[in-house]
Amino acid sequence: MSTVLQVENLSHRYSSAWAIRDISFEIAQTGVVGLLGSNGAGKSTTMNIICGVLNQTEGAVYINGIDKRKDPRLAKTQIGFLPQLPPLYTDFTVNEFLTYAADMRLIDKKNTRKVVAEVMDRTGIAHFSSRLIKNLSGGYRQRVGIAQAIIHKPAIVVLDEPTNGLDPNQIIEARKLIKEISLDHTVLLSSHVLSEINLLCRDIIMIEGGRIVFSESMDAFNNYMKPQAMMLLMDNPPADEEFLSLEGITRVEHLADKKRRLFFSGSPDITETVIGESVRKNWELREIKLEKSLLDDVFKQLSNQS
Repeated sequence: MSTVLQVENLSHRYSSAWAIRDISFEIAQTGVVGLLGSNGAGKSTTMNIICGVLNQTEGAVYINGIDKRKDPRLAKTQIGFLPQLPPLYTDFTVNEFLTYAADMRLIDKKNTRKVVAEVMDRTGIAHFSSRLIKNLSGGYRQRVGIAQAIIHKPAIVVLDEPTNGLDPNQIIEARKLIKEISLDHTVLLSSHVLSEINLLCRDIIMIEGGRIVFSESMDAFNNYMKPQAMMLLMDNPPADEEFLSLEGITRVEHLADKKRRLFFSGSPDITETVIGESVRKNWELREIKLEKSLLDDVFKQLSNQS
């Protein structure tokens, strides 16, 4: 597949401090790619440069082979962007705002009505076309924001925390819409929610401390999420000292009267030891479940390896 987005040795400095350094990656056509990082990692700076909001200090960005710095106007015709706070004029109706967005994207005026109708239908907001945006729920405002980002059929759609602030039902609907959009657009999705990245993305780019610390498939990333704890449900739990006497068990956490979380170092095969001890000492084990590393721990691990 051809490359839609190519980022080469991207660096940006605010005053004397570097926000990002030597970031390079490529994204091919269609599908969702996750951009993951903790707060202040450099995600927003990277996205703002890609979308033309900010000019980089060093490096280059190519959208469909177009150098964003040398030909920014043409490059921006290939990009759709939804910031974390959707840029909506809330005193406009949905139809008025999307008509305005079409005009800003230089869509031929004789095609505007058709294009607006198509994008409203695709994002599920056609029945609200005459409603003022300020009277829409958060979920439907987000749909309007996504509609303005794809109205000109860009090659790449950049979404910054698109489910932030939505209720659970709205999050499910927003994720469904993102999946549909990714069938014929490349989507670069920024999030700090690992479960969302896992559900939506085929590949992941992780930025920490202004540098890329991981850039591979979602499956490869999940290999880093190694189990570090197990949850036990027992009818006859022992004293913590019995757990800690087992080689590899480092800590015991009480979750409920009969539920414990055991933290361990080394191989997850230690579960076999725990099950054996449970049978031998009559702990009456009802459930055992491995739990993967916390995301913060994975950030730390990958940062130390970079």
